[in-house]
Amino acid sequence: MGFVEERDKWLEHHKKRRTGERLDRLERGHRHGEQMFVERVWWPIFGNMDDLYPEYEVADWRGRPYFVDFVWNPGAVKVAIEVKGYGPHVQNTDRTRYRQELNRETYLQIAGYRVIAIPYDDLESAPELIIPLLKALLTPCLLKQSAEGDRQYTRIERDMLRMASRMKGYLRPVDVVRGLGIDPRTVKKT
Repeated sequence: MGFVEERDKWLEHHKKRRTGERLDRLERGHRHGEQMFVERVWWPIFGNMDDLYPEYEVADWRGRPYFVDFVWNPGAVKVAIEVKGYGPHVQNTDRTRYRQELNRETYLQIAGYRVIAIPYDDLESAPELIIPLLKALLTPCLLKQSAEGDRQYTRIERDMLRMASRMKGYLRPVDVVRGLGIDPRTVKKT
């Protein structure tokens, strides 16, 4: 299946499981910026939307409902992803709303979420800048998830995977030797 079919199936799945304000928020909140993020950044990285929840409800520090654009929860970690346009998130005329936004992000971190802000302008004009950054941020999360399974990665393997996620193109043994400062024979064996 292609992206459009998978996205539609994914959204329908989430709509069927929601009612009231949660459903309304998904229909109102999942708009252009969020759709661009899924299409231009998430899909090229993962090729699926597994464990990605749109318009995810979290209670803020005051107990009020707050909807995060996306939460990725593969099990070991929780990542909150916010697509930030200049207007809705940073308005000089509404300092109270701006402060509340910052407090929400801090509270999400206290609640155990890793918070990632994605600039709308980059989604629109240069999503290729966001992809390697997101890969570098999420690779340790994937490693934690994998470590819970059958295979345990060694420290060197984890470091090599992190390097590979930051590289464009190929990761050569000489790059690992220089980057990690380890013996060439160890690199080749690993």
